[in-house]
Amino acid sequence: MDDSSLSSTIDVDKGFAIAFVVLLFLFLIVMIVRCVKLVKNPYEASSHENHL
Repeated sequence: MDDSSLSSTIDVDKGFAIAFVVLLFLFLIVMIVRCVKLVKNPYEASSHENHL
């Protein structure tokens, strides 16, 4: 019984690690897209309050 419970905890930990890595990659992609928009057009991307 110890082997099966140990393998299930390893699988759960691996699942949490994979989910964490996926969330990190999504965050990285969002930050890259925002930085590219800022580099391409800094005045429009910075703040919309100045256009009032």
